[in-house]
Amino acid sequence: MGIVSWLVIGLVAGILAKLIMGDRLGWIMTIVVGIVGAFIGGFVFGLFGHSGVTGINLTSIVVATVGAIILLLILGLFTRRRV
Repeated sequence: MGIVSWLVIGLVAGILAKLIMGDRLGWIMTIVVGIVGAFIGGFVFGLFGHSGVTGINLTSIVVATVGAIILLLILGLFTRRRV
């Protein structure tokens, strides 16, 4: 996959994860969360014998979105203020 494909998948996955999780990130961080989420999702799905991100298609968007949600959950654990 080329850099443009990663950016498109990252943007779409980041936006979907942001909508699902309700996080307020800027556009650059949304893309970064989506791209890192694609790697995380590919790893997690690979553990279960499925393919990861393979191009601009629905399966790749789902994998990247799941990974981005996992990343946002992990980040939320470390960034929440404790009372």
